[in-house]
Amino acid sequence: MQKNQDRSREDKLLSSPEALTNIVRRIAIDAGEIIHDYYIHLDTLKIDIKQDASPVTEADREAERFIKAALEKNCPTVPMIGEETVAMNTADTITDKDDYFWLVDPLDGTKNFIEGGEEFTVNIALIKNRQPVLGVIYAPIKEELYAGCGEGTAIRWTAESGRDKAISVRQMPKHGLTVLASQSAGSQNRLEDFLGQFKIQKLVRKSSSLKICTIAAGKGDIYARFGPTCEWDTAAGDAILRSSGGLITDMKGMPLVYGGENAEWLNPEFVAASFEWYADEDA
Repeated sequence: MQKNQDRSREDKLLSSPEALTNIVRRIAIDAGEIIHDYYIHLDTLKIDIKQDASPVTEADREAERFIKAALEKNCPTVPMIGEETVAMNTADTITDKDDYFWLVDPLDGTKNFIEGGEEFTVNIALIKNRQPVLGVIYAPIKEELYAGCGEGTAIRWTAESGRDKAISVRQMPKHGLTVLASQSAGSQNRLEDFLGQFKIQKLVRKSSSLKICTIAAGKGDIYARFGPTCEWDTAAGDAILRSSGGLITDMKGMPLVYGGENAEWLNPEFVAASFEWYADEDA
């Protein structure tokens, strides 16, 4: 009886994306509070190194455990793929029968977190038929949240205002594009070559998925990523950017596909933009 009731509630939530988004927003904020507790004690934080040479902390792991339990409570049959469970080979299995699954990065920007920065985020995305349909990104120190679950639903919320503000991408500015880039200067030559086709006004460096959110909020125009990223790095931002009128594509202009086709859950190189950046190439 209880299982039937849980499944009925899950079906209602999956068919009510705005209601489900509100639940996921609360989960992301609560996970952010867990991370914040570790943040204020960085001097005693133990840092481990994963097989891919990236750092991981108990903040990452505890936040992911919390998110997984909270998502299972609301959607008990929807599997979850999280960065840390994948690293430990304990992630849920997804099959062709799974229309939905969650993609989670409990602490996107761990290096920034360890260094005492403020641009790390909690990323939670819902994937349906290999495409992102719901995304929430929360920056715990900034107390800033972005969310979207379909065309015209993208919002930005801050604790300071306590209100949702609708966001959307902007039209291409005549004076030139604002380019978002990673804090590190890796692949600089390739980035410069790619940007040579556009009129550029300025370049802004940000950490984690906030680069994508900046475009979604109409404060930037394009972000090209050369180098490795994983599906959980982009899925939530992809959903939010789509909801705000933008897009993420591979270098051929095709939408990213989620579902672990790459054994390591790696994305292709991609471009996040407020406009169809590749259109001129086919003209």
